[in-house]
Amino acid sequence: MLKVENVTKYYGDFKAVDNLSFEVQDGEIFDLLGVNGAGKTTTFRMIIGLLDKTEGSILLDGKTIDYNVTDKIGFLTEERSLLTKLTVKEQVIYYGVLKGMDEKSILKKLDYWLERFHIKEYKDKKIKELSKGNQQKIQFITSLINEPKLLILDEPFSGLDPINVAQFMEVIRELKEKGTSIIFSSHRMEHVELFCEKLVILVHGKSVLQGSLKEIKKSYRKKNIHVKANAEIEKLQKIKGVVEVSENANDIVIKIESDEYIEDVFAEIKKCKDVTEFRVEDPTLNEIFLDKVGVAYEN
Repeated sequence: MLKVENVTKYYGDFKAVDNLSFEVQDGEIFDLLGVNGAGKTTTFRMIIGLLDKTEGSILLDGKTIDYNVTDKIGFLTEERSLLTKLTVKEQVIYYGVLKGMDEKSILKKLDYWLERFHIKEYKDKKIKELSKGNQQKIQFITSLINEPKLLILDEPFSGLDPINVAQFMEVIRELKEKGTSIIFSSHRMEHVELFCEKLVILVHGKSVLQGSLKEIKKSYRKKNIHVKANAEIEKLQKIKGVVEVSENANDIVIKIESDEYIEDVFAEIKKCKDVTEFRVEDPTLNEIFLDKVGVAYEN
């Protein structure tokens, strides 16, 4: 288990992370959300010891993270951290040796992952000869070559097409099932909603929302009502509690400020002709983020 407790980080007079606390259990997928500059990458770097925290504690299985523990951690950085003049094999051996692995074990695992990601023909290719997406695959392989206890993924899906995103997600879920603690950040909300279990939303380095994604969405009072009916948009907009009404190709979406107004909307829809659907949904994570942070998350 990773435990971050009351962690603060200053750069001079600038407070990059402000009294941040959270836990990531074994076999749990946890997400750090925030706009650029919110403190996500700084937090990741403090966890693995690349940056010293100003205050607080960071423990992995009850132990301070130092060079005796870092071999159990995998880290995929947002920036490219590959040595482009090396071959794929040379690059992965380099990272594996840094994690205390022997070359024979590294090559065995490398062959498995190259086969898994359908890029075994690139084993002896130089990094600079690979596409952006294939470089991301190699960077991902270097982060998990040591079968980490804790895996940190900073924008893991960068440069990937939907098929490769699905491959990465499959691997991440498998690691979760094996007990790996996974903490990540992504600019794509739909990816977060697909497999994230708990999250923290950071604003200026401070947590403004934290907990189980399922419970956060359930407890959030704003709701979206999807309707298929011959309804007058103007009448729907005048219902108490309705924030916005939009007409899509397939349905009408009515956003309400609280679930207490569902019955009022339903009463109006019952008056309409050709009603074939009335469905209440929790808001999307992007809508919750927008409400808490005040700006849309970039896609």
